[in-house]
Amino acid sequence: MSGRFITFEGGEGAGKSTQLKLLADTLRSKGLDIVQTREPGGAPGAEDIRRLLVEGEPGRWDAITETLLHFAARRDHLVRTVWPALSDGRWVLCDRFADSTTAYQGCGHGLPAHAIEQFYALTLGEFRPDLTVILDQPVEEGLRRAAKRGGGEDRYERMGLQFHRRLRQGFLDIAKAHPNRCVVVSAEGSVEEVQVRIWDKVKDRLFS
Repeated sequence: MSGRFITFEGGEGAGKSTQLKLLADTLRSKGLDIVQTREPGGAPGAEDIRRLLVEGEPGRWDAITETLLHFAARRDHLVRTVWPALSDGRWVLCDRFADSTTAYQGCGHGLPAHAIEQFYALTLGEFRPDLTVILDQPVEEGLRRAAKRGGGEDRYERMGLQFHRRLRQGFLDIAKAHPNRCVVVSAEGSVEEVQVRIWDKVKDRLFS
């Protein structure tokens, strides 16, 4: 695979979708062929599973069932969208990936890390992103921003403050454990300020 795979991670309301689009535009201006995608989703089957995960009551799934649904969607996304694009030399920017499962279902819901690692090995093998941008901000600010979005995809947003605090710490722990792959960027400030911070990190890691 000759393309590059960049993932965006972080808690609710961190601005991942906005910043992903801005980075995609910047990379296109430099002549790169970019695919923008998301998880859960990014392929027809995965989008069907997405609705099961992001809509409905917070307690509709236990941790294992929820994790299995995420990995089923992820496998379909990789097979149908990500791997073909990378093989064609395109760059893929993805709003969430497997680190979200580690943070949400692992740190948030308490599923043991070894269980998630087994699911990962079975469905993804040794595949990893080239770069993961983790957007970090205080939990309360993120939930305030997320509440403004509206819509029915708010199942995770309604899981309680302590759940979201565990998520934030989980993402920071992931970054600490994988410093060669992950960069933490403050999501506080204006959209333009965050955009500059992200581009500085991307330039340093992938273009230096």
